[in-house]
Amino acid sequence: MTNKPYLVVEQLKKYYQVQKMTVKALDGVDLEVQRGECIGIVGESGSGKTTLAKLILGIEQITSGDVTFKGSTLSGKRSKELRRKIQVVQQNPMLTLNPKRTIMQTVGLPLKIHGGKGRRNDRERVAELLETVGLATEIMDRYPSALSGGQRQRAALARALATEPELIILDEPTSALDVSVQARILALLQSLQARFSLTFLFITHDLSVIRNMASSLAVMYRGRIIEAGETLSIFDSPRHHYTAMLLSSVPVISEEEQRVKPKWTWTRSLLEGEEQHSNGCPFAPRCPEKKSACWDQVPFERTVGEKHIVRCHYPRQRIRTP
Repeated sequence: MTNKPYLVVEQLKKYYQVQKMTVKALDGVDLEVQRGECIGIVGESGSGKTTLAKLILGIEQITSGDVTFKGSTLSGKRSKELRRKIQVVQQNPMLTLNPKRTIMQTVGLPLKIHGGKGRRNDRERVAELLETVGLATEIMDRYPSALSGGQRQRAALARALATEPELIILDEPTSALDVSVQARILALLQSLQARFSLTFLFITHDLSVIRNMASSLAVMYRGRIIEAGETLSIFDSPRHHYTAMLLSSVPVISEEEQRVKPKWTWTRSLLEGEEQHSNGCPFAPRCPEKKSACWDQVPFERTVGEKHIVRCHYPRQRIRTP
C-alpha cells in the first residue's frame, strides 16, 4: 500500500439556502483515504455524512473546497470512466433496484453502459456477479419484490460490482437489515474487499457495526469532522466528548466491555441543547465540559496520538494505551 492518499477531501463545504437562512451541511471537511482501506464515517443523523458522499459522487455541487481522486481533482461533471470507478451502495436497495425490472435487467444495465471485458454475454456475467455476492442464479428473472431484504442488498452490491469499481461508498448498507442478516452482509463486504482490492468509504451511525470493518474512523458532528484516527485508538480512548457520548450508547455483551466503555451522564434528551447556538464548537450546547471558549472560538485541530486528531478545546484525557 502506498502512502500517497487515494482519495483526498480538502476544506469541503456545502451550504444550502433555505429561505433567508444558510444551512451549513458541510463546513470545512478534510479527509484522506488510502487505497485498499475501509474508513468509517460515523455520526448521528444530520451530521453531514450522506452530504459528503453525494459531493464525492458528484450528485451535489460543491460550495467550495476540493475532492481529489488518484491525483486528479474531480469536477462537477464526471466522465464515464470515473463513474465506473466510483460506485455507491445505499441504505435502501430499492433505490437501486427498479421494481419494474428483473434482477437480470438491473444488474445487467451497468454492463450495457460500461461494457464488459471479454465475457461471452451479459447473462453469464450477471450470473457470475450474483454468485460472487452469494445469490443463486435462479433469481435473475425475478423482480425485487420477490426477494428478502438481505437478498435485495446483495443484488444492489452485485450491481455496484458490475463496473469493476475501485472505490465503493457504502451509505448505511446494513441499517435496514436484522442483526443476523447484517452480520452476513458485513462478512461478505470484508471478503469482497480482500478479493477485489476495493477501497470502502463506510457511512454509518452505528459504531458497533463499524468497529470490525474500518481500519480508521472520522467522527462527524454538524458538518465537521470533530475526531479522526485509527479505529482501535478511538474506541479505546475517545478524546472528543461527542465521541464518548456515541460510544457510551454502544451495546456490549460482557462486564469487561461495560467497564471500559466511556461513562456519560447525559440526560439522553434528543432535544437537549438543540435550541442553543454556538459560534465556536458546535457541540458546546450539549457538552457537559463546556467552558466560555467553547461558545466563542472554533476549536483547532490538535494531534492527541499517533494518527489521532481531535477538534476540542478541552479534550478528554487518554484513559489507556491503545
